[in-house]
Amino acid sequence: MPRLLLPALVLLLSGCSANWGWYVVNPATKSGWTNLGFLLSGLKYTVLLSLTAILISVSLGLLVALPGLSQNRWARRTSRAYVELVRAVPILVMILWVYYGLPQLTGLTIGVFWAGVLALALSDSAFEAEIFRAGIQSIAKGQYEAAASISLGYGDTMRFVILPQAIRRILPALGNQLVYMLKMSSLVSVIGMQELTRKANELVVTEYRPLEIYTVLVLEYLVLILIVSAGVRWLERRLGTDERQ
Repeated sequence: MPRLLLPALVLLLSGCSANWGWYVVNPATKSGWTNLGFLLSGLKYTVLLSLTAILISVSLGLLVALPGLSQNRWARRTSRAYVELVRAVPILVMILWVYYGLPQLTGLTIGVFWAGVLALALSDSAFEAEIFRAGIQSIAKGQYEAAASISLGYGDTMRFVILPQAIRRILPALGNQLVYMLKMSSLVSVIGMQELTRKANELVVTEYRPLEIYTVLVLEYLVLILIVSAGVRWLERRLGTDERQ
């Protein structure tokens, strides 16, 4: 019986390999090297799109979180309403609405890059607001009292006392949102953004090799996110937020 299994296994693998076309992304061939270069050409747009969107979303999230922590009831309600409404909209729907719907409301022409940035930043800002709110609320009340004892106002207390401590605590969550942003940037391909996923889709149309091309796409995102995760871990250690230190 084992003697029959070995030839059958060899035949099966041979049949499968006949259906594979790894030559399309083989760097040893001219066409494969060209295809890999085409796929990697979308990397800069993915990184630039994600970094720009995360910077805007962090800033916007902080601006939304602070009123939610104030003593003013209407400010808290406005902050909560923003978080709940934005968080309820799927990110793909947000991208389509910003790109196709917002220009009709404002009369402004929005390019695919800034439409993607705005949609990603808006969607992520609600999550960033909740992260900031949790981080600020985790700071002991004694820190506020200590700041008041040296006559610091609300703005200076937040800037010099509360936020530095809160940011150190929420850094892992912020890093997680950056990884999330890198992955969600692939959805901007639906409006024509020439990032990694769009490049892969275009190459699949011309080469008809989805398995091989999308496998390279998976590896691209895997390497990119592992690098970002390592960078966040390094920053955590530098700031002393890693509990293992």
